[in-house]
Amino acid sequence: MDVAMKEWADKGWMNGAAALVIRNGKVAYYGSAGYNDIEAKQKMPKDGIFRIASQTKAITSVAIMMLFDEGKLQLNDRVSKYIPSFSKPVVLDKFEAKDTTYTTVPASREITIKDLLTHTSGLGYAQIGSPEANAIYGKNNITAGLGVKEGTLLEAMRRLGKLPLMHQPGQRWTYGLNTDLLGCIVEVVSGMSLDKFFKTRIFDPLGMKDTYFSVPAQKADKLVNMYTEDSQGKLIKGGNKIFNTPTASNYPLLGSTYYSGGGGLSSPIMDYAIFLQMLLNGGEYNGIRLLGRNTVRMMTMNQIGDLNLGDDKFGLGFGIVTEKGSANTPAREGTFSWGGAFSTSYWVDPKENMVLLFYRQLQSSTHGDVTEKFRALTYQALN
Repeated sequence: MDVAMKEWADKGWMNGAAALVIRNGKVAYYGSAGYNDIEAKQKMPKDGIFRIASQTKAITSVAIMMLFDEGKLQLNDRVSKYIPSFSKPVVLDKFEAKDTTYTTVPASREITIKDLLTHTSGLGYAQIGSPEANAIYGKNNITAGLGVKEGTLLEAMRRLGKLPLMHQPGQRWTYGLNTDLLGCIVEVVSGMSLDKFFKTRIFDPLGMKDTYFSVPAQKADKLVNMYTEDSQGKLIKGGNKIFNTPTASNYPLLGSTYYSGGGGLSSPIMDYAIFLQMLLNGGEYNGIRLLGRNTVRMMTMNQIGDLNLGDDKFGLGFGIVTEKGSANTPAREGTFSWGGAFSTSYWVDPKENMVLLFYRQLQSSTHGDVTEKFRALTYQALN
């Protein structure tokens, strides 16, 4: 693994990366290669803090299911029970791109918590979604949640509730602001900010000591550098090609009261491995139980029925490898996974009793897909 990752960095496919493999509850590999700063020849630290973006979604989904275990909410609860602006929803019918006007039709039903967990609600994504969603949400000051300096999650979600869904609830799988809305529901039900809920109910009990929405100043030097590529494909430090916000890659250091349950966290690879090991253990880690084992089972099985998601399916917060999907990947059927927009990825393979994580901070469209190379290399080692 050391040799392979060094080669990928030497070839310019990445500036650097950290990787971690846990098998049968023990660390099988934990290392890094390449550079956090190419020009300064500063090596990539294996314990650096990475922007994990959409890997935040799994943690928010666990928070919701903890409240489910406690009987404080049900999966078929209507979202309007907690945020009334989601009552009487409408669905986008016709959209006029030149002036962003649109018409709507009534929704067939209200959206539920399960719709949010499975991304079947009809909510789109702001900034990175469809042209219609980008326009409608942008006009109403709805963002993807990164670098937001003003307002709160609840204020934004109340505005979102008044806007049209992109399709009828349950009609198809659409990646959207579902998990930001789930984070808001956690705040409403628990009476705590999402930041405080995560810290007191998940991070502190599990020993996730360096996972934050806002990285504190005394740990700012642990936040790894973001890289992107120029028009010639050369790696350059800084920037954020996906969200293109004024705060760019510095957003974890700026502080905010807006806690994006869909993408706001930054975390070192070992912290997130502990979280995943808890799930692999059926909801328990080091004597601390966060979820019931049958709740974890529900989260990591197909929950979208016959809806199309390629060869694989989706559970309650995770992508799920199916038998058909396993024919095209080393990961076995039942593996659950996801990743983040800034090139962080994870897989949990229950049949191999294994957790895999591969972290970079790179926005790239032309460089080799080293994430898949890492996964393949890991499974080759099992043989």
